[in-house]
Amino acid sequence: MKILSYNPGHDGAVVLLHDAHLTFSIEAEKDSNYRHSNVTAADFMDAAGELEDVPDFICMGGWWPRDHHEYLYGSRKNGGYHGILEGDAKRYRIRFMGNEVEYFSSSHERSHILCAFGMSNLPTGTPFYALVWEGDIGTFYEVDRYLNIARLGNVIEQPGNRYGLAYGLADPTFPKDGPYPRASDAGKLMALASFSPRSAPSTAEKQLLAFLLEGPYRKLSDYEGLSRAPHLDVGLDDPGFRNFTGLYSDAIFDAFHRFAQTNLRKGVPLVIAGGCGLNCDWNTKWRETGLFSEVFVPPVANDSGSAIGTAIDAQFRATGNPKIAWDVYSGLNFRADSAPDPDRYDAYGKDDALVADMLANGLILGWVHGRWEIGPRALGNRSILAAPFDDATRVRLNEIKRREQFRPIAPVCLLDDARRWFGCDHESPHMLYTYRATTNALAAVTHVNGTARLQTVTPTTNKSLHNLLVAFKARTGYGVLCNTSLNFNGKGCVNGMADLDTYTVENGLDGFVVEGRAYLSKASGRYLAYKAETASRADIPC
Repeated sequence: MKILSYNPGHDGAVVLLHDAHLTFSIEAEKDSNYRHSNVTAADFMDAAGELEDVPDFICMGGWWPRDHHEYLYGSRKNGGYHGILEGDAKRYRIRFMGNEVEYFSSSHERSHILCAFGMSNLPTGTPFYALVWEGDIGTFYEVDRYLNIARLGNVIEQPGNRYGLAYGLADPTFPKDGPYPRASDAGKLMALASFSPRSAPSTAEKQLLAFLLEGPYRKLSDYEGLSRAPHLDVGLDDPGFRNFTGLYSDAIFDAFHRFAQTNLRKGVPLVIAGGCGLNCDWNTKWRETGLFSEVFVPPVANDSGSAIGTAIDAQFRATGNPKIAWDVYSGLNFRADSAPDPDRYDAYGKDDALVADMLANGLILGWVHGRWEIGPRALGNRSILAAPFDDATRVRLNEIKRREQFRPIAPVCLLDDARRWFGCDHESPHMLYTYRATTNALAAVTHVNGTARLQTVTPTTNKSLHNLLVAFKARTGYGVLCNTSLNFNGKGCVNGMADLDTYTVENGLDGFVVEGRAYLSKASGRYLAYKAETASRADIPC
């Protein structure tokens, strides 16, 4: 059975399930498109190019309405935003490419729950709890062995929107009458919260917290005391505001934690979905509560996973199977739309030891291998890599990425080294949890509060990156590298040679490695210095 599914909203994606296996997920923001993009005709053309024949199902995820009725109940074609019952789905026959196929649409709410369970290791028939927290939804669910879903309670209305709105309070560029935060603000606030010493809130901050968290969601301009509000337009470097971000982050988590303690049975597994599932600090806190037998967060916790969830829902209705096999590297292959200019780059053959030596000597390189990773995190197939030892490397990486200096850089680490350097004794392959660094030697990947957003690697999860880390460990003693996304600011990952060349020139990379072959920029002073230094101790083919 082949199921083609797409999410019509932001973080759009087109996916194919073939006999309960994720064949591809083509995300609209990837290939240097704008972050949080909707699906376009070009994305469907890319998907059509991956199809071998006509699918059995065409699915559309539920989304925002044209009117209030559609928001609550859906329309003839769209499953709507809210809804948890099987009977709410839309299913009928349509014509597609001259063939009659099944059409299916269920709610956005269900797509998150089905995506998280379907991608988890929980066997079919396992009762579980689900938490969906995102821009609009902030709800716990109980799901029985037959996949009947019951809402246990809406904890906070629009938790994701409320969270991101606090960033706009201190940012002078954010209009205080703006109804919603910018899509990137929540992630930036997550980074700022790490700077908070969690000093006790003042009376004015308590009043502000109550406005932000209690009652219906409101614009900042609706706050009666806005002109006197603490942290108004103070800027993002202000220590008082940074302290407040930690207090606010804790207050949101604590509200959901209190609900869970009061209303959920201990020892049942929990799956988490929605954009707030990308908050590594919160995911770590859920694990540490001891309330759940296990906690699972998919790498596509945000809306990039909604198309997968709707496809799983269709598969479940048709076959009774809500589970899929999947690989996080299920995007499109890198596009060789040009060749590196030999006047601009020195080319090298495949040699992990040589690349490791370049990184150990301070070069910062793009790293491209295979298909892109699904979800918003760079997991070693469309990455920028660097040595992890000096804070100056973090500064330079943020300059290359043209983003704020308070943003952290994540480590990618051999699983065999994860316990020693980060106290992690299990796989953490999708960069969804924080761990505490056990050494001061990894300054570039250790956040100000001593934590790191770790990705572990094995020969099974990412063989090419694993081999490079092994070579880097042989060279330096550490199987750890800086790993950050290879993308233009505000856009999804680079996926073509022409864009990679432009990025290297405009953003100051020292070069890049594509499928193991290194191309070093002759305009990079760091590379030229490295080349001159190594010429005396080794014969380096160019």
